[in-house]
Amino acid sequence: MSEPSTVSSVAVRELIRRKLKIRFYRNKWWKFAKFRNELKWRKPRGKDNPMRLRLKGQPPVASSGYGTPTAIRGLHPSGLRPAVVSSVKELSGLDPSTHVVYVSSSVGLRKKVEIVRKAQEMGFKVANAGGV
Repeated sequence: MSEPSTVSSVAVRELIRRKLKIRFYRNKWWKFAKFRNELKWRKPRGKDNPMRLRLKGQPPVASSGYGTPTAIRGLHPSGLRPAVVSSVKELSGLDPSTHVVYVSSSVGLRKKVEIVRKAQEMGFKVANAGGV
C-alpha cells in the first residue's frame, strides 16, 4: 500500500475492518493450567517441536506474513492517528479530522477533566475519557 495520507478514509476503514485478528498462543497452552492462566506468545524452540516445524493441526506461529498493512499500522479502529496529550496546550498542534486523543496516564483527574472538556469543545474524539 502507499502512504496513509494518499489512502481515502473509507479505504482505511475497510482495511481495518478486514484486518486479520489472529491470536498467537504458546505451544500446548490448552494442556497445562499454568499456561491457560497467562495466555501469551512464546516462540517454540524445541528441536522436534511440531509447532516450530509448522505441522498440520498445530497452532499458527507468529511471523512477518501476519503483519498489518503499512497504510493502517498504528491507527485507531476509527481510522484516526492516536496522539497522547498531557496538557491543554498540546491540543493546539493537532487536527480533529486526523487525530484521536489519548490523555496521558501520568495526568491527574483535575487536569484530565480540563483536557477532555477542551478536546471535546475543539471537536476531538477522546479515546480514554472514561467517566469524565
